[in-house]
Amino acid sequence: MESKSFRLSRRSALAAGVGAVLSAAAGRVLAQAAAASGRVPADETHWARMGVSLDGKVALVTGSTDGLGREVARQLGALGAFVIVHGRNAERGEEVVRLVRGTGAGDAVFYRADFGSLAEVEAFAARVLEEHDRLDLLINNAAAAGLRERRESADGYELSFAVNYLSHFLLTHRLLPLLRASAPARVVNVSSMGQAPLDFDDLMFERNYDSGDAYRRSKLAQIMFTIDLAATLDPSEVTVTAVHPARSMNTARVIGGGFEPLSTVEEGAEAVMQLAVSPEVAGVTGVYFNQLNQARANEQAYDADARRRLWDISLELTGLDS
Repeated sequence: MESKSFRLSRRSALAAGVGAVLSAAAGRVLAQAAAASGRVPADETHWARMGVSLDGKVALVTGSTDGLGREVARQLGALGAFVIVHGRNAERGEEVVRLVRGTGAGDAVFYRADFGSLAEVEAFAARVLEEHDRLDLLINNAAAAGLRERRESADGYELSFAVNYLSHFLLTHRLLPLLRASAPARVVNVSSMGQAPLDFDDLMFERNYDSGDAYRRSKLAQIMFTIDLAATLDPSEVTVTAVHPARSMNTARVIGGGFEPLSTVEEGAEAVMQLAVSPEVAGVTGVYFNQLNQARANEQAYDADARRRLWDISLELTGLDS
């Protein structure tokens, strides 16, 4: 069962640096675009040919009942992983469990939790720790986006910041003992190329709320967290990376918002899977990737004082400092 000991060791880290179905017409457009580019995104068959096997491994993908998370869960299962599927909708969650099992290699279980509540995040983490004796991979993918007006979480925090960032800050800390006990393990934070610097005088957007900026700030916070968390961990035990998977994927959120998809969830999954399973990035930590390539994030990500301030505030807001 899970290790109960937890000792952070300060190490140097590499500090360089998101139920609808596509219409047939949209699907044809995307297929034509992929054909025109002459490139098909790598999937589980690519990683299998590289010798990747996840038999006996446990992976958790938050926000995996739809879109990118669903496809990543499927690919992990196809490589033999036991996948912990997370979301708010039990029916969709069980569909993904069946999808994973249908690959014929892996297995899965669904746990429900609303990441707009830190109490539910705590209960979710406790269930994972109670029911699983290892965790080899944590993919923090769940997100709130496209909010038309300012909304607050159950704890009174701006919802994008709470779901996209704070919930994963708390979850990752709670699961670190199990990740370290399963070394080598990986944490992948699904971020975005859309990033905006945090305003510490109005972190919860109580003034001049802007939905896009709220989302972009939460995604930069993820990257700042990635850099600082990686610096506390031995990369031979746990690595932490952040990734912008793809632009405007053909997800329910994009299509339902009236936007034309610019990429597919398969393209996004390729970028996430590279950091999750590729032998070529073993030991790579504390960095941000734009799709398949390491990139530089918004400059605030490299401001040590800003990162320290965010870290301290996050400990306080999640109760981790008590």
